[in-house]
Amino acid sequence: MAKDYYHTKESVDEYIELAKDVNGRQLIVKLLTFLPASSSLLELGSGPGTDWGILDEHYQVTGSDNSAEFIGRLKIRHPGAEFLILNAVTLEIEKEFDGIYSNKVLHHLNDMELKDSIKRQYEVLNNNGIICHSFWKGEGTEVFKGLFVNYHTEHALVSFFEEYFEILLLERYAEFEDGDSVLLIGRKK
Repeated sequence: MAKDYYHTKESVDEYIELAKDVNGRQLIVKLLTFLPASSSLLELGSGPGTDWGILDEHYQVTGSDNSAEFIGRLKIRHPGAEFLILNAVTLEIEKEFDGIYSNKVLHHLNDMELKDSIKRQYEVLNNNGIICHSFWKGEGTEVFKGLFVNYHTEHALVSFFEEYFEILLLERYAEFEDGDSVLLIGRKK
């Protein structure tokens, strides 16, 4: 199931229903204090496009996902917008951006994949580029709905990102329960 989730019509429909009341507006408000409006931004894991729509109010946003099912739906709903099928680890793209954003996407990567993704994000960002990523807080891993989930503490996130990024903001917030999530905003060194 792990390879199919997010890739079949049924699983995408299920995810859209599960996430219908969830968005990253509070994260994007914080991002706006570090990344000026009108900047170019790559969103990793656009999914159903909820956060993409909020980001699009402020930025020149390029959406991406590794699911052709999500990307196909987004292109229909937002003709003229740029959406790419993109792997969050390899980020096979020639374009550079002022910022990169993801909301609970990078936790699907194991530690080595996360390190590779961070290095690649560094490479596709312009000088002083900004990253903004949210993670589930915790330790260890699990499989949820057939998907790998890698939990992170603040300390672990700093150790992953500090080689390439100056940490500008690192704070817990509540998505469903108090302190269940961590927001990290950093600037390319």
